[in-house]
Amino acid sequence: MSEAAGWRAVATLYNALLTAMVVALVARRGAEPAREVVFQHFRRQHLEKFLAGLKKLGLDRLPHAVACALYHYHSNALGGVLTEYVRESDRKAWVRYPPPRWMWRGSAIAAIPHEVSAAMLHGWHGHNGVSLGNPRLGFVCTGMTVDGMPGLEGYYLEHDRVLVPEERVRFAYGEETMPRFDPATAPRLDATQWPAERLQRAHCRYATEYLRTLLPTLQALLGASDANAELGRVARLIGLQYHAELAAALGSPSNLSAGDRASAVHYARWLAAMQRAHGETVETLEDGTSICVRLAGWRLAGDVQLTDALGAFDAWNALWVGACAAHDRFLRLDTRRALRDGRWAIEWRVLPQAGGSR
Repeated sequence: MSEAAGWRAVATLYNALLTAMVVALVARRGAEPAREVVFQHFRRQHLEKFLAGLKKLGLDRLPHAVACALYHYHSNALGGVLTEYVRESDRKAWVRYPPPRWMWRGSAIAAIPHEVSAAMLHGWHGHNGVSLGNPRLGFVCTGMTVDGMPGLEGYYLEHDRVLVPEERVRFAYGEETMPRFDPATAPRLDATQWPAERLQRAHCRYATEYLRTLLPTLQALLGASDANAELGRVARLIGLQYHAELAAALGSPSNLSAGDRASAVHYARWLAAMQRAHGETVETLEDGTSICVRLAGWRLAGDVQLTDALGAFDAWNALWVGACAAHDRFLRLDTRRALRDGRWAIEWRVLPQAGGSR
């Protein structure tokens, strides 16, 4: 398995998990709770990443409208999102996300209400001017894919006056449309600063950072117990649904029913490969009929402050429990985890269950 294949597999997994979590909130709790989660999620990401990201991409000295549009154009493209950009002037610059939308993967887009999609713009795009200390800067949205438009598009505009908070994002469907985008003349990141390997890592990190932000956001809004239950339910389903695709991507078999040691070895190797693609330090041990996979820590959570860190881990772990069941329903994945003085100890054992062949 190549490193790049692992990074792509992890990115696919977390893209699916994020989309499924929002769809589940809409279906089980309603549009308003889902809207609030999306808003708080993107506001948290904005506050953590926007200003530092501008500097990293070399955009911090550009006119504010141009810098913001280019920020979204480059940062989303690094994550594998289709993006377009047009600069009209120093005070007006467009960004567009054509379909298919990364955020609302596949047919899930049909379940996303206007206000839930708009919450992303309010959480991030509408706060750029505030973070830049420019109260005249706002975002005008001229279309969203969830409303049947051929893409989410809009422009940053530096107005002649200070905007009140409710003016920082404005919807203006039918008034304007983004000018034609020319890929041949589009801005590109410096290839010497962004070689292929760094781009591939960024693609993976883009998706994992979404989950890293989602964990504390859900716990803060739903309460730790409900957040962990909701995320764990969805994570198990995504593990079940996506294992075959991701196993194939890593050259591993799936949908077995032997329940034997060979099947356990296949799953343990896949699990270890997925964890290495996260950047984890992984150790694999064989002990009798079971296979053990150990992590030296849980880098995904990093320095995130969680009300219930162990519960968040268990919710995330449902991904791998679900994937194991999809790989071979006659295997069992036993998990041991501990957190002491900020240090994680994590161990999975893959072993046969009664009912499978031997």
